[in-house]
Amino acid sequence: MARLADAKPVILPTHISENFLLDPKLLESELNEKSRLLIICSPSNPTGSVYPRKLLEEIAQIVGRHPRLLVLSDEIYEHIIYAPATHTSFASLPGMWERTLTVNGFSKAFAMTGWRLGYLAGPKHFVAACGKIQSQSTSGASSIAQKAGVAALGLGYAGGEAVSIMVKAFQERRDYLVKNFGELEGVKISEPKGAFYLFLDFSSYYGAEAEGFGLIKDSESLCRFLLDDAQVALVPGDAFGNDSCIRISYAASLPTLQAAVERIKKALISLRPAVPA
Repeated sequence: MARLADAKPVILPTHISENFLLDPKLLESELNEKSRLLIICSPSNPTGSVYPRKLLEEIAQIVGRHPRLLVLSDEIYEHIIYAPATHTSFASLPGMWERTLTVNGFSKAFAMTGWRLGYLAGPKHFVAACGKIQSQSTSGASSIAQKAGVAALGLGYAGGEAVSIMVKAFQERRDYLVKNFGELEGVKISEPKGAFYLFLDFSSYYGAEAEGFGLIKDSESLCRFLLDDAQVALVPGDAFGNDSCIRISYAASLPTLQAAVERIKKALISLRPAVPA
């Protein structure tokens, strides 16, 4: 999308040892007079990381020193968050309202993925410009999706009790997965603070040979092996720019996840870590 707009995307690496949070010093070192947009996702897909307010304030200070830089803040998982972590909307930080475009929607917190209902909040002139393009591509959300959105908002702040119950279920699933994958040799974990994903480092298994399959050389081949051998669908980390990891979604029932974990463990028995963890 950036390239379609004749922009040059600059991907800033993050690390599992730092919970996949952006280093402000790295950000500042990469910004220049041509920088126009900083994209932040918190809570994050695929890592589940949540940016603490103090870190966002550091980033906001850097943004403040670059007057032509805007921020696109993806906050669609804001209500799926696990205490003691809390969500801070970037536009709420001092001096950032005029500089921030906040992206949100109903897909995650209200389990309305297929309804395709989202929204953008920001200064009127930016939103009006976006509306001109939007009107020529999708025209608008269907009347049925809008009615569903009204019903969702009627649940109360942050989805009320219904969403609270859902988040508790997500946290129970997260805790189960973190505990069980933590018992696997060679797997590195960053415990998610929000969303419903684990982004696990399985790179110690790269280089192993799987009987009847072949060499496990990267995240894509590991996911194909687990799909073939364990019948568990996972997403390769290279799709997100980190080939060391694979993404696991826990937007499924606990019994389904328990069965998946047992299948993965069984499939990995033959794959002793090729590199010490």
